[in-house]
Amino acid sequence: MELAGKIEVDVEVKAAPELYWNSIRDSTIIFPKAFPQQYKSIEVLEGDGKAVGSERLFTYAEAVPLVRVSKERIDEVDEEKRMVAYSVIGGDLLEVYKHFRARLVVEKKEEGSLVKWSCEYERAKEEVPPPDLLIEFALSNFRELDEYLLKPQA
Repeated sequence: MELAGKIEVDVEVKAAPELYWNSIRDSTIIFPKAFPQQYKSIEVLEGDGKAVGSERLFTYAEAVPLVRVSKERIDEVDEEKRMVAYSVIGGDLLEVYKHFRARLVVEKKEEGSLVKWSCEYERAKEEVPPPDLLIEFALSNFRELDEYLLKPQA
């Protein structure tokens, strides 16, 4: 059985691409506030949290399966194409995956946006399953972020 793999998913959202993209870029601030049931905190360890080379430490809430802590490094950013790529460089995920790199793109649609998320991974052992739970978590986050952005803010 192959230990490495790639998964790609697309999610249609109602928020305009600029609004959605900016909220992804500001996730360090927005996610813990908008989703306290999932994120305890996101701390910038190096850089500004947005630029290539920036490192962030995600601390997840108890309700999140598999992962309590994840350290990520931003590898690529293209503001014009609304694309960011990042690698997991520390934390619980690396106990089961030797390599985990993700890429997110926000594309304009006639109405709303198309969020394209992909991840490349390498499982540490054959018995480790593909990262289906992480994909479900990401998809849920993308939909919940859309709902949060479309709600009138107090």
